[in-house]
Amino acid sequence: MANIKPQGEALKKAIAWVSEQRKADPSKGLTALADEAAFRFDLSPKDSEFLLRFIRDEQE
Repeated sequence: MANIKPQGEALKKAIAWVSEQRKADPSKGLTALADEAAFRFDLSPKDSEFLLRFIRDEQE
């Protein structure tokens, strides 16, 4: 599933931001990061769900 590409500039920025945050503080929870990114980048509920699934899949 790693070949799924996010659509939309805000979603791409959110994914990049989450990646940076995880490098800076690996102990921070994925759900908290996804929630914060959704708020920061004004993601729709659908995009927020995609973001959480995407970062969980990338972790595995």
